[in-house]
Amino acid sequence: MTHPFEIPPSWTWTNLGEIAEVVGGVTKDSKRQNDPSYVEVPYLRVANVQRGYLDLSNVATIRVPEQKAESLRLQYGDVLLNEGGDRDKLGRGWVWEDQIPGCIHQNHVFRARIIDGVLAPKLLALFANSFGQKWFQQNGLQSVNLASISLTTIKNFPVPLPPLAEQHRIGAALDNLLSRLDIGSSELAAIIQRMDRFRDQIMYLAGVGRLSSGVSRSLAQLPEPAGVVDGELPDIPGTWQWKRLGEIADVIGGVTKDAKRQSNPDFVEVPYLRVANVQRARLDLAEVTRIRVPPKKAEQLRLVPGDVLLNEGGDRDKLGRGWVWEGQIAGCIHQNHVFRARIRDEVLHPKLLAWHANGFGRRWFEVNGLQSVNLASISLGKMRQFPVPVPPRDEQEALVQTAETYLSMLDGMEKAVATARQKAVHLRASLLADAFAGRLVPQDANDEPASESLARVRAEREVALPKQKSRPRRTKKDLPAPPTRVTGDDYQQEALPL
Repeated sequence: MTHPFEIPPSWTWTNLGEIAEVVGGVTKDSKRQNDPSYVEVPYLRVANVQRGYLDLSNVATIRVPEQKAESLRLQYGDVLLNEGGDRDKLGRGWVWEDQIPGCIHQNHVFRARIIDGVLAPKLLALFANSFGQKWFQQNGLQSVNLASISLTTIKNFPVPLPPLAEQHRIGAALDNLLSRLDIGSSELAAIIQRMDRFRDQIMYLAGVGRLSSGVSRSLAQLPEPAGVVDGELPDIPGTWQWKRLGEIADVIGGVTKDAKRQSNPDFVEVPYLRVANVQRARLDLAEVTRIRVPPKKAEQLRLVPGDVLLNEGGDRDKLGRGWVWEGQIAGCIHQNHVFRARIRDEVLHPKLLAWHANGFGRRWFEVNGLQSVNLASISLGKMRQFPVPVPPRDEQEALVQTAETYLSMLDGMEKAVATARQKAVHLRASLLADAFAGRLVPQDANDEPASESLARVRAEREVALPKQKSRPRRTKKDLPAPPTRVTGDDYQQEALPL
């Protein structure tokens, strides 16, 4: 067996199936969910088993035979590891701490119950979520849409086993260091949320003329947005005017992809933007797909700098979100779920329109959008009715400069926070690398070597295995005589072929 990395002499390599009872879960039998002999119990699915924690905010129930419910009932200290889903979900998991009485697990979640406490459950889960990720991805099987790993394969997952006494020291050190790291990461995430609120605030205030031209050194001194209820427009300066979007801009929808005509030699291939590319106050151009369309359509929909892109459909919170096109990709067009607003006669700065759509517009689009079963949408006619505040032209440039000053302050802070978060990720990886290579805490020569603990587990399992009686090998002469068949009136016997 090739070992993934070097470990101290007092440690030993083993595999998951040797130190834990690993079992799969229950498959839901939809036809028998009304069976009165079944019992209803909570059960964990792949979505509940996250990397490093359990998400128990939405735990479903299932009806199963009582014996099945008992055999799969989770116990404190069980390690849950995902069997299937997207490839990056393979092997992710965490430790069960008896949060829900009588809970079981589905067939796409494996349960590893460590034998005789030979390895701390949290250490196994941490190892699976860090170094184990690469192993699970290499050993998983990929179907068209999903990846999976078999029970036999996961039992061969290599695991480093430290001495029991050293496990306690490693666990205590990791609890201390990782909890402090988690607190710092939570504080950074809270800062990001506050900056997102400031960004929304700036866009709202810029769009309705309440952003002071005297830039403060503190974002916290920004005025709060006025409350907007259904059908109510925010106050704007007396020199401003309310206009409908259709009055100041040409608004059109984009192209629908016709899969049957993508091989048409008369069509031209061009890049095109989808809903995923049009984010709130930014464009994500990391992955821009291409489409084949008639040359006339490509010319008609070709984006030009200053076009404002606004989403027509998707989740409800995506309606109307968008940003300004600045000519980043030559010949680019947009799909039918993205509207393009091209402002006429420079009556309004494109960024002011985009900030207004992302600020006040968020609530307006939610109120005026239509909801189907899975998706929300807003019609072209309704989009043209979107109310837009238009300031005098001589005020617009100063407004844009003021908003961009505030937003650049946020950009700088976000980069600093992103750098800090990345350092936290590297620090966590470094701590775990040291822990599982035996470098986090000192070794003690008085500790019982891990090989002895493992030997006891092997001996106990050998005793627990049922003794199988060996069967004598059968030869051809031991086989029973061929059966016979009665035929005809004379009762003649005929041998049947084997």
